Amino acid sequence: MSFNEQRSSMLHGILLIALFACAAFYIGEIRVLRELSISPMIIGIVLGMIYANSLRNNLPATWVPGIVFCSKKILRLGIILYGFRLTLGDIAEVGLAGITVDAIIVITTILGGVFIGKLLKMDGETALLTSVGSGICGAAAVLGAESTIQTKPYKTAVAVATVVIFGTIAMFIYPIGYRTGFFALQPNEMGIYAGATLHEVAHAVGAGNAMGEEVSNVAVIVKMIRVMLLVPVLLVLAWWVAVKRAKSGAKGDKGKLSVPWFAIGFLAVICFNSLDLLPAPVVDGINYFDTFLLTMAMAALGAETSFDKFKKAGAKPFILAFILFIWLMGGGYLLSKYLVPLFI
Repeated sequence: MSFNEQRSSMLHGILLIALFACAAFYIGEIRVLRELSISPMIIGIVLGMIYANSLRNNLPATWVPGIVFCSKKILRLGIILYGFRLTLGDIAEVGLAGITVDAIIVITTILGGVFIGKLLKMDGETALLTSVGSGICGAAAVLGAESTIQTKPYKTAVAVATVVIFGTIAMFIYPIGYRTGFFALQPNEMGIYAGATLHEVAHAVGAGNAMGEEVSNVAVIVKMIRVMLLVPVLLVLAWWVAVKRAKSGAKGDKGKLSVPWFAIGFLAVICFNSLDLLPAPVVDGINYFDTFLLTMAMAALGAETSFDKFKKAGAKPFILAFILFIWLMGGGYLLSKYLVPLFI
């Protein structure tokens, strides 16, 4: 096959995934899904999985590189552009209390999740992806970690599924608990609680809007600071992968540190966005385009995930995610109730 033919076939694979992303955006406009804050990214991976378990066998093999390109290169670009949703000024708005709770939640959730995964005798990479997704920012964090540790697509899909299920459940529980007085927290405390413990950004936005503007504003900012913590986590993961490979003694691999440059790019974009040089409509357009890129990446990952691989993963990832869900709700509440007031 000539170079032009290879490029044409690869383009066919990319266009197929782009079509799935367009469909995900269209489906995402359905009123029920919008009210549930189900993002196009989640719909994208579902569409990809449906395709993988139905028509994938009819896909020309020459199109596969295009799908892989979407799940790797386009994913990294999407993570970098995700930085346009954040500014360094967000940190100052919630103060030390929000930052401290975020840091505690992220560190304990990831380390605790990996430890519990070992107790459950889970696959280490699946446990790590599930823990990172629960601890930071859901699907986007799972995708970032996947790009760093270079795991198999089905493990990513399993981790994303756990985040979606328990994050969506929490999105309904939090407003009910707050409105009924079960969560005895002040609006600022409730905002920190929601932002520091809900899985997806969309979950924080959805739950925050249901609890009032005062809670919502704090919740979204705290959530965005949690997203920023993705950068140091990815750098630590890159170091961990290098050490692991060095210990394994893989031939030709001397434990060279593979720096996740897309994480550095993500941080650089945050710094640039903090300068407020671009008009708001331009930033909004970039964020919309970025959501489309991430939806393509999710669809591509879904297209490489069969239900047989879910069966292979078993129930353990969901058991781990449930334990982390209980920790986020219980531990996060105690931190917000008793630690946050110490900073006021």
